[in-house]
Amino acid sequence: SEQLIRGMADAMVKSGMKDAGYKYIVIDDCWQVSRDQDGNIVADPQRFPSGIKALADYVHSLGLKFGIYSDAGYKTCAGRPAGLGHEYQDAARYASWGVDYLKYDWCNTTTQDAKASYALIRNALNASGRPIVLSICEWGTAKPWLWGEQVGGNLWRTTGDIDPHWDRVYTILSQQAGLEKYAGPGHWNDPDMLEVGNGKLSLAENRSHFSMWAM
Repeated sequence: SEQLIRGMADAMVKSGMKDAGYKYIVIDDCWQVSRDQDGNIVADPQRFPSGIKALADYVHSLGLKFGIYSDAGYKTCAGRPAGLGHEYQDAARYASWGVDYLKYDWCNTTTQDAKASYALIRNALNASGRPIVLSICEWGTAKPWLWGEQVGGNLWRTTGDIDPHWDRVYTILSQQAGLEKYAGPGHWNDPDMLEVGNGKLSLAENRSHFSMWAM
């Protein structure tokens, strides 16, 4: 909800995370409910009654950047309207809202070519006239580290989803071996989110997880 996201943005500032260099607040799946008669993506009016632009404006007012979520298939992972066939329309909409970052997932894509699909959304984002980070969330299936930079991706998931257990953290870490040569300024391998403070990770495991993700 917009209240939750505003609260998280406030906490980013008050906790000192903004001063430490953290700057993006990114909404994940389930903010969208439908498309209107013109095909424009529609935000949940109950959870986001002020609209996405107002929320982005608030995040920007704190000196932070705002991100949103969509998917390259016909539906998102949670079954909401996704971007297939609406790439340029959605990109223009996101730009008009003040979006700075797009996480683009890979659910319900059937026979699509990953490289072509992400090149298409990158071209659409470029055409919007607003600089928007593209997070390629393809789970490493088509080895996006080989082509992510070429299609204009800024980061690409290298594995399936993480969870807050040390075995999973360690497995994902192990899968990064050999991928470091594909990363550089403006384009990075993404081993999925930090789980620090979640689940049953011990203090030593949390510190190790954070340190290794920083490397």
